[in-house]
Amino acid sequence: MKTVFVLFDSLNRHMLGAYGGTRIPTPNFDRLAARSSVYDKHYVGSLPCMPARRDLLTGRLTFLHRSWGPLEPFDNAFPELLKTKGVHTHLITDHYHYWEDGGATYHNRYSTFEFVRGQESDPWKAMVQPHWERLREKYHETQTASGPISKYGPHIINREFIKEEKDFPSVQCFAHGFEFLDMNRDADDWLLQIETFDPHEPFFAPERFKELFKTGWNGPIRDWPRYGRVEELPEEAEELRANYYAIMSLCDFLLGQLLDYFDEHGLWNDTSLVVTTDHGFLLGEHDFWAKNRMNMYEEIVHIPLFIHDARNPSTRRVQRLTQSIDVGPTFLDLHGLSAPTEAEGYSLLSDQEREAVLFGYFGGAVNVTDGRYTYHRFPEDLENQEIFQYTLMPNHMNERFTPEELASSTLTPPFGWTKRVPLLKVPVTNRSPMYANYGPGALLEKETRLYDLVSDPGQERALDDPAIERRMIALLASLMRKNEAPSEAFGRLGLPSGDAAEPDVA
Repeated sequence: MKTVFVLFDSLNRHMLGAYGGTRIPTPNFDRLAARSSVYDKHYVGSLPCMPARRDLLTGRLTFLHRSWGPLEPFDNAFPELLKTKGVHTHLITDHYHYWEDGGATYHNRYSTFEFVRGQESDPWKAMVQPHWERLREKYHETQTASGPISKYGPHIINREFIKEEKDFPSVQCFAHGFEFLDMNRDADDWLLQIETFDPHEPFFAPERFKELFKTGWNGPIRDWPRYGRVEELPEEAEELRANYYAIMSLCDFLLGQLLDYFDEHGLWNDTSLVVTTDHGFLLGEHDFWAKNRMNMYEEIVHIPLFIHDARNPSTRRVQRLTQSIDVGPTFLDLHGLSAPTEAEGYSLLSDQEREAVLFGYFGGAVNVTDGRYTYHRFPEDLENQEIFQYTLMPNHMNERFTPEELASSTLTPPFGWTKRVPLLKVPVTNRSPMYANYGPGALLEKETRLYDLVSDPGQERALDDPAIERRMIALLASLMRKNEAPSEAFGRLGLPSGDAAEPDVA
């Protein structure tokens, strides 16, 4: 078996033509849908970026035990499992978070890997004394106000070295993918992962992709929205959205090049193709930009998934509930391997049914959907909840756990999925480096809510129905128990942890 896995970042499902989107032409995603099974109820698990990838690789939800961090010694990563069975796994990515403290164990699980530099705040080009006053004149003040020593500074410097379309990191990722295919398409037993940070912010695309979405904006470059409430003038907001549309069009074009390659070389007959994303991105819906700060709305958590199984090609619409933890077991299935016993996910090629799926950010609400209703349950006091990180790899996103954090840690007995390995149990405080970035302190919405996706698909009106809420609480608690959520995870939500207990509805 030969497999190509294309992973985009922040690709909005509802903007793709295959899912009813009309704002942006997506002809190549439409082409893919015509050759694939299209999954209509596919959801995230843990968020944001690296927690989502840990779910993808391991087939387990991680957000109830751990925030952004490395793969753990006991984790089952599908590329490594394939590698040990003689399947060559190759990663091509411009997702620079793999090379930070909190992602440094992921890329090493592949047989080989390539890293394309220059996305977002990748610390790439060493301009020791940048001409900052000259550079900042090009950009809107929101993208320069923090100065060169900020997340914006490295991007502005990197951008000086991305001049032609061929220089763009996502374009390079696909070019490297075609090099791999040229060398290996006639071989057997390999998995190629082409992963690009696009269409993640900043929304920087070659000029030709912007032509269709010109807004008349005459100000400085405005392509990096803040995470939070929409406070921009209408013309600024339109320019931000237009730049997202442009980078979506770039992604569609790059996918089209891959589909052309499949057509030209007859790969549809012997090579499976899987295309998905890690999460979506708000562009003003619910009066928010981005993710991390708000409730986990459908635009963020309901994501696209296309699968062409070369063994059994199908063009059906799949209506059962699926989620990101099913991706790893699917790749194992494609290559004739069974998922490890620790995995919670199922092969997407099976007909395994789920009653509901669980998703969330570490330290925030725990969320559940049955495909009809979504329920988002927050702790009563988000700032003063009892919560711990369970880990043997005490790294945050881009720094190590501090001695202050670790000073209060204890050793806790193994969970059933840690292969008899005890873990550090590290208390989370508001001084933790993750707390206000992608943890509890980052959230601007903190209300428990129930939504009916049939009568209110835009999630504009919270539903008050105690009977439905009780049923969703029972589903949520059941899935938490299945995940072996620690006892304090139930306590922080005001839920019983025992099987027989009746949950309370506030």
